[in-house]
Amino acid sequence: MKITLVRHGQTEQNYQNILNGRSNDLLNDTGRRQCQKLREQLKDVHFDLCYMSPLVRTVETAFILIGDRVETFPDKRLIERDMGELTGKSRDLYDVKKYWDYDLNSSDLGVEAIQEVFKRCEDFLEYVMKKHPNGHILVVSHGAPVRALYHLIKHHNLHSNLLTISIPNCYCETFEM
Repeated sequence: MKITLVRHGQTEQNYQNILNGRSNDLLNDTGRRQCQKLREQLKDVHFDLCYMSPLVRTVETAFILIGDRVETFPDKRLIERDMGELTGKSRDLYDVKKYWDYDLNSSDLGVEAIQEVFKRCEDFLEYVMKKHPNGHILVVSHGAPVRALYHLIKHHNLHSNLLTISIPNCYCETFEM
């Protein structure tokens, strides 16, 4: 089985360093260009199907990448981390080390606890592996779920530094399971 993880293209909020959280933002022109460039890189890759977050920025990304080449399925487990009171605020207010500390598991200011993000991503991963053991699955999501899925796929120690990988807009990586 193969899984290709993709983070959505840039939104205006990403560009302005504002926390999107679960807000339903469209891609900006840069984000669309990022997706078109990635589509060109993936044009010869066969995907059996695509799972995506139901938020519009990921749906838009998925359709730019694959159009109607494969069937797509929205999955709520892939939705972005709820940023609570920080949604719509400057990224500078977000203490990344605090909110990505698996043992601390902070939910201050209504930010979704990191263990909850990992729990839903692990549930999604187990489901996909069981349902499509021989497929190549495209997964289009957001920074937090993509980072969580990356660590789960790599079987990393979740009690260590979870910030060792950068997940920029239109990040793409394929994993053999």
